[in-house]
Amino acid sequence: MGWKETAEPVLARMPGITRPGGHVAFKRKLAWTAGVLIVYFFLTNIFLYGMEGEGGDPFGGFRSILAGEQGTIMQVGIGPIVTASIVMQLMSGADLLGLDTNDPRDQVLYQGMQKLLVIVMTALTAYPMVFMGGFLPASEGLAAQLGISVGMLQWLIFTQVLIGGIIILFLDEVVSKWGIGSGIGLFIIAGVSQRMLGGIFSWPGLGERGILVSWFDLITGRTERPSLLTLDGVQEILIGEGHLLAIFTTLLIFGIVVYAESVRVEIPLSHARVRGARGRFPVKLIYASVLPMILVRALQMNVQFMGQILNSRMGENMPALLGQYDGDGNPVSGFFYYTNPIMRPQEWMWWLAEGPTQPLWMVGARVSVDLTVMIVGGAIFAIFWVETTNMGPEATAQQIQRSGMQIPGFRQNVGVYEKVLARYIPQVTILGGALVGLLAVMANMLGTIGGVTGEGLLLTVSITYKLYEEIAEEQLMEMHPMMRQMFGRE
Repeated sequence: MGWKETAEPVLARMPGITRPGGHVAFKRKLAWTAGVLIVYFFLTNIFLYGMEGEGGDPFGGFRSILAGEQGTIMQVGIGPIVTASIVMQLMSGADLLGLDTNDPRDQVLYQGMQKLLVIVMTALTAYPMVFMGGFLPASEGLAAQLGISVGMLQWLIFTQVLIGGIIILFLDEVVSKWGIGSGIGLFIIAGVSQRMLGGIFSWPGLGERGILVSWFDLITGRTERPSLLTLDGVQEILIGEGHLLAIFTTLLIFGIVVYAESVRVEIPLSHARVRGARGRFPVKLIYASVLPMILVRALQMNVQFMGQILNSRMGENMPALLGQYDGDGNPVSGFFYYTNPIMRPQEWMWWLAEGPTQPLWMVGARVSVDLTVMIVGGAIFAIFWVETTNMGPEATAQQIQRSGMQIPGFRQNVGVYEKVLARYIPQVTILGGALVGLLAVMANMLGTIGGVTGEGLLLTVSITYKLYEEIAEEQLMEMHPMMRQMFGRE
């Protein structure tokens, strides 16, 4: 008996959201999407019961892509979903599972295994936060009031985090099956947009001053600044209170991503039976989308999380090769320092007063490692993403064949279509993945509005653009029902 027969009783019975039996009206999809978004914002404001203080945030700079909030029931965000995706993609890419995603039975097993893995990853992420690192400290006073031990209160906090991870898994599934786009993308847009709006409009007392408030204070003289004719004055306007560099970087990234989304190679198509019915299959420059960047950053996040746990347990006894941490819990040397991604300009601009204290060669090595990981990792995960989401040449050729379309000038054969598509898709996938990785690092190094990180900004712009395209496509198919049949939506 193979592993499929052994695991099927469990994996096939994993709870899930039922797919709609037929076409879901556009307005209904919008309603489901908006409803899930409201629930998400509500959950990010439900704080964990039993905590003492805010605790430390182990994911700090990664919050903009995790779509979660420190100290709330959404503590882990989409992290476990992404980590489970990485594991499943690696196992599927190496053909360790022996699953055929075109087989309905194997699809059920794959989805069940992924859900089970998400739950396991949520537990593995929540456990060290509560019991090992002190990131979610339990209140001893509350435990005494309830008449239970601190350990019991810790298990209560752990359970809340675990439930939050399961809830966000099913919210993502609701959007994917009943709404527009994906839940992961929707939550990233919500989280990043919230931070960007805070970076623009935030008032004193509500956190760091927003750009509008900073400029008002600069213009009215409420904030003293050096003369613009001095280096300190220029730095204050560019990187300090003026945030000019962050504004420029945000607008530049926005423009580059929108332009890159429009750069494409269009393969002409015509319908095999309906004369005059023509179309085009676009192979975009960012063919794999920006979502593979989440996978790269998730790996880095897990490495840094492990470093913080080791530091909290070993302290100064940690081997020098692994690294040492300062009083704020930031790595300052060793493996965990060099693999810590650059998140803001002050981490590499050595000429600033608040710049890094490490030697210049160490800062340069850290930047080089970050660039290499993001560019190479972006290209590799883009390939995995394309192959596991049925966007590769073989799967796309089969989709064209099933839709009744053909490539003019070529024989009507799946193998022929695959060879034509293979001229473009692999090369564009690698180029687009590397480009996205480079843009993410450069945006982090120059800074962005609200400190949302480069990958957070890239993801938001790209996902919003694709969401706009999906909404336009849904509206078109709502007006022309025959198109749903042509493209296999029914």
